[in-house]
Amino acid sequence: MNARLFVLLIAGALFGAGLAVSGMTDPARVTSFLDVTGKWDPSLMFVMGGAIPAFGLGLIIFRRRTGGLGWFGARLPASEPDPIDRRLVLGSAIFGIGWGWSGICPGPGIANLAAFHPEALAFVPAMAAGMLIARVGFGADES
Repeated sequence: MNARLFVLLIAGALFGAGLAVSGMTDPARVTSFLDVTGKWDPSLMFVMGGAIPAFGLGLIIFRRRTGGLGWFGARLPASEPDPIDRRLVLGSAIFGIGWGWSGICPGPGIANLAAFHPEALAFVPAMAAGMLIARVGFGADES
């Protein structure tokens, strides 16, 4: 196995383990977070409250140490924001509706697939089909 694939495998496994340990692979926990008028579960807010600053600090340190290059010398994307357009708003709405309806987003979906959870067996192929439709039908790029 080459070094790049090994690093990506370890990073993905670490991310999946973090999702599992924090309980974010449980769709019921996510939908409970979104149910602000019922049995609201704030745990997702605390997980994100810890993850976002840790990632941000790590990214700042990483970019300073590598001169703006990513792993293996890859050029990282510029920090210039893309314009907010109809495609972005529509895609965000579709993602949000799907996330709220299923309680699963891509990371936990793949982690649940690795654990053979039945909901992931339907979610991940549907997600892959949506990505293919976006690329072929709407010209979405690979990034």
